[in-house]
Formats: sequence, structure tokens, C-alpha cells
Amino acid sequence: MSEERHRFHSYRTIAKRSEGLFTDKRSKFISFIIPVESENEAMAELEGIRKEYYDARHACWAYRIGKGEIRERANDDGEPSSTAGKPILGQLLSNELTDVIGIVVRYFGGVKLGPSGLINAYRTATAEAIAAGEIVEHTLYTSYRLCFPFDLINPVMMLLRQYEAQTINNDATSEGHLWDIRVANANVEDFEAATNKIYQLEVNINK
Repeated sequence: MSEERHRFHSYRTIAKRSEGLFTDKRSKFISFIIPVESENEAMAELEGIRKEYYDARHACWAYRIGKGEIRERANDDGEPSSTAGKPILGQLLSNELTDVIGIVVRYFGGVKLGPSGLINAYRTATAEAIAAGEIVEHTLYTSYRLCFPFDLINPVMMLLRQYEAQTINNDATSEGHLWDIRVANANVEDFEAATNKIYQLEVNINK
């Protein structure tokens, strides 16, 4: 019954938009970490930053989206290859963040920083935005539909308490109970093994 995704027990993201600032040789790097839940939402946030900072020379970015199976992209927006988007992405990775986009806009100060200087600037600016924000960790759950006869109520209740399952909805038919529950992925393997020991308890994963 278990699927591969159950090995992902939680994920880390940012609670709300946060900002940072880094300057080097008169170049100004303004950074943002923004929570998003889709690639379309990430691109909409990027477009909003570009409109707000329309006079900036670059708006470089990277995102990580997903819970378990994570999608990643990075873009240098005209900076030398791998000197901007990749350092931004590196900070998202090192802080184990997902469902976020990191954006750094640059105002050129007249002095070239060189590849190493750019890498340091984009990395540091992103780190400043992350440090200014609140990182939150969310538990991942698997949802189930339980079907069982009325006389199994006590063992089922004991099972739910043992594995700290949360009841989302409960209903009944003439034949018995229909309950929708969710179980933290950290408990899924043991929970499913325990359900197999209760005769006449039907368990299905809710998609």
C-alpha cells in the first residue's frame, strides 16, 4: 500500500516573503525569498519584482518547488554563466528549502566584480534574505479512507491513537463506518502494517 513518497516525512520552506541586501564595489544586490507552490506562481512573483525594480540591470533567480520530488531551475539573467542563478540555488539547497523562489536584482556600481565576486555577491545576498526570514517545517501526511463494521470501533480507535492519526471526516452507512483520516508519513509504514492485523478493516489511500 505504501508508496515511495512516504520516505519524505517533512519539508522546509519560508513563512513569508523576506528581503536582504548586499553591496560590493558600489554594486547593490537586493534579494528576496518568496514562498510559492507552483512554477507559474514563481514566474508571477519574478515578473512582479522585475516591474518593481524595472531599472535594475539584472534580476537573477532560482526556485525549488515540490515535496519529495522537487523541481529546480536557475537563471543568470545575462550575468556570466553560473555566477548568479547557481549560487542562489545553492543557498536554497544548503538551507533545505522548497516551495520558494530566490530572486536577486542587481544595480551595477560601475566596477566589474569578476566571476568569483559575482558568485560571492549573489550567494551572500540570498543568504541575507534567508537569514531575515522565518524558516518553517511542515509535516507531510498520507490520507486514508477506512471502512469497517460497527463492532470494530474500539480497535480502530486504539489504532488511530497509537499512530497519532487525525480524523478528517467520519460517516456511516447501514453496514458500518466510513472514516477519512491522515497519518504522518513518519508513521505510515508501521500504521499500514498494523491495519493488516485487524480483520474486516478495509484501508485505501485517498488520492
